[in-house]
Amino acid sequence: MQTGKVVAVSLSRTKGTPKENVPQIELTPEWGVVGDAHGGDWHRQVSLLALESIEKMRDLIPQVKPGDFAENITTRGLDLPRLPVGTRLRIGPKVILQVTQIGKSCHTGCAIFQQVGQCIMPREGIFARVLRGGTLRSGDLIVVLEEGE
Repeated sequence: MQTGKVVAVSLSRTKGTPKENVPQIELTPEWGVVGDAHGGDWHRQVSLLALESIEKMRDLIPQVKPGDFAENITTRGLDLPRLPVGTRLRIGPKVILQVTQIGKSCHTGCAIFQQVGQCIMPREGIFARVLRGGTLRSGDLIVVLEEGE
């Protein structure tokens, strides 16, 4: 069984901006993170990025931190881009996410791209929809329940 940890949880009220780290986030089924600009009835309700991916950018941006790539959940210990679409993750005691997309087209307006001309999120970030909601905090355990196809 593959496991990882939540390093940080973040949200923003505006798309294309770094997210603010917060003590906890509330996830609502088929919506996403309460109060986040990316919530809605679509396939990219929640974004995840590994701390290991963020650390790759530290040569270019030494001060980069969780949330700067507009991810809702920063993880450690899981190779997120290798999780197939359809994979189900349990995070914390209740939340169930299903991976819907690996990477995305980067809009050149994001803060990181403007600063250094590249962004790790399009290659290594993943997106999910919320199947079962709940509260998430830094330190919560992530368990890969079932890999997709």
